[in-house]
Amino acid sequence: MEQNNIKTPIFQRPVWVVVFALSAAMAWGWAYPLIKLGFAEFQITQLMTGSKMLFAGIRFVLAGLIVLAIAAATRRSFAVANGGSWLYVLLFALLNTGLHYYFFYVGLSYSDGARAAILNSLGTFMLVLLACIFFKSDRLTANKIIGCTLGFAGIMALNIGGAHGGGFTFMGDGMIILNTVCAALAGLMTRGLGKRVDVFVGTGYSLAFGGVMLVVPGLLMGGTLPAITVAGVVILFLLVCISALGFTLYNKLLTCNPVGKVAIFNSLIPVVGAVTSCMCLGEPFYWKYVAAAALATAGIYLINRAK
Repeated sequence: MEQNNIKTPIFQRPVWVVVFALSAAMAWGWAYPLIKLGFAEFQITQLMTGSKMLFAGIRFVLAGLIVLAIAAATRRSFAVANGGSWLYVLLFALLNTGLHYYFFYVGLSYSDGARAAILNSLGTFMLVLLACIFFKSDRLTANKIIGCTLGFAGIMALNIGGAHGGGFTFMGDGMIILNTVCAALAGLMTRGLGKRVDVFVGTGYSLAFGGVMLVVPGLLMGGTLPAITVAGVVILFLLVCISALGFTLYNKLLTCNPVGKVAIFNSLIPVVGAVTSCMCLGEPFYWKYVAAAALATAGIYLINRAK
């Protein structure tokens, strides 16, 4: 048994899959309050779309360069399988970073945090179900259906008693939904990325190129960072680290495990986002967050339970 465990790559060992997937989800959960705090520190207002794109783009360019620097230091291959594969890498960068975070940053600034978290979670369950269609390793089972239901119920629990008010808005709800579609499609493409380039390097390419896809139009739209403070730089650095860590772990896990078993961990992101918002933004803590975490955890357990 021990010999088999030694031969199994670390990213496929059940315990480490849980550790790495949880680490990525926890990191991304912190992004919710940090982005809001970053907007405040850099004095980026709701209508400053160009500045939002510039702020997001700088984050991802730096994260991509860090990942690529580590890849170079560890002597990973930067080669892409063939010329045509560069188009795949660029399309992945567009979906996984460029469009994904353009929609997310704009939508988050127009939407209540909890409401955005609920809508954003749709991408998790969309990816789990789509993977059953596109990958033989992901079969639709009763456990997956129940697990997704429990996970989504946990996220809905975040909204119990909430007063979000207002109806559907394209700039808020619509942008968040478009963000989830991009995230789900990029998740499906991750395994194909791993066949064309080293996943670590591919993640760096995706973040860096996707960041450029945000910076350039952001500058063309007149985007600036109106105020630069020490706190703002620290927040930006933390967001860079979150992207580098989260995407590196998540993309690697998706390439060597059934997609559904990894993606379902993202149902914890809005729960972490709600709790960290209480810690960082001074929002009140509610016991429904505990119930939401319990339901999301139950969903994760059901989908990852051994036969």
